[in-house]
Amino acid sequence: MNDFYSLSSADQGRAYELLAGAALHRWGINEAKLTLIKMRENAVFGVEQPGGEKFALRIHRAGYHSDAELRSELQWMAALDAAGISTPAVQPTLTGELFDTVSIASVPEPRQVDLLAWIDGEAMGTIEEGIEASANDIAVNYRKLGKLAGRLHRFSSEWAVPEGFTRHHWDVEGLVGEQPVWGRFWENERLTGEERGLIAEAREIIRAQLIEFGRSERNYGLIHADFLPENVVIEGDNPQLIDFDDAGYGWFMFELATSLFVLLGEPHFDEALGAYVEGYRSEHELPDEDLAYLPFFIMARLFTYLGWMHTRGVTEEMEDIAAVIIEAAVAVASDIVDGG
Repeated sequence: MNDFYSLSSADQGRAYELLAGAALHRWGINEAKLTLIKMRENAVFGVEQPGGEKFALRIHRAGYHSDAELRSELQWMAALDAAGISTPAVQPTLTGELFDTVSIASVPEPRQVDLLAWIDGEAMGTIEEGIEASANDIAVNYRKLGKLAGRLHRFSSEWAVPEGFTRHHWDVEGLVGEQPVWGRFWENERLTGEERGLIAEAREIIRAQLIEFGRSERNYGLIHADFLPENVVIEGDNPQLIDFDDAGYGWFMFELATSLFVLLGEPHFDEALGAYVEGYRSEHELPDEDLAYLPFFIMARLFTYLGWMHTRGVTEEMEDIAAVIIEAAVAVASDIVDGG
């Protein structure tokens, strides 16, 4: 099965579908239509039973999270959902476990699999296509987004984590250290030599700025860490947050940067920022002095995506995303270096 990773995306998807079918029996589902939704860090399938009930099944990337880390993610999601913060409800297996580990011959390594309730609605946008909406709709949605983030951070600051809870840290070392969470972004082979030099110089500036910003209970805690428009599903007036795979400890400003970077260079960036901040402040503190560091957190966010591409590789389906990320990273790094 060493050849699995050289298969086309379509062939990998078919292998994952076989694993998904085998896994569903752990939840007592013996008949269902499976639809591949996306295949990036995880392979995510829509599951529709003959009676119409739907779920989302995730097959996790091998080795990304330990069992304790995945259990912690699902515990936090369940706690958020119980507190009225809309997240997909975790569906326990027949034996009451939050996830199971499944092996089949066509997929290398045993894979962690979990099942979540289906969430209806439409995503706010995507990295490659941006957000197709009027200025007013963007402001309305980003106000909802900020309010949701503020509620999330306020709840997390007050939540008593269960014994054994563990997630990675998006801190100085996790973002710009020698072994960042998503890899050594400054070595990304898609960058030219000149661009690598620029990114390396920006990295040192960001390290200094993050250390200066500092960590406290007010500005650092459990975050979603992938607060992208594509992970916020809008149904009516209710924004719902999905895909907690990267959730961990980090700066609350990193969450804001993740939501905003997709609008870099767009005419409605300032309106979206203002609306997000307004919504956020209705739920959680966000001083102006923190907002002054936004460009540095946007740079740190872009670093992570460069690292992701470097360590995970880029499929044909992700070529457009890779181009967008590199263009944005080089532009922001140039501004930071020239201004630093």
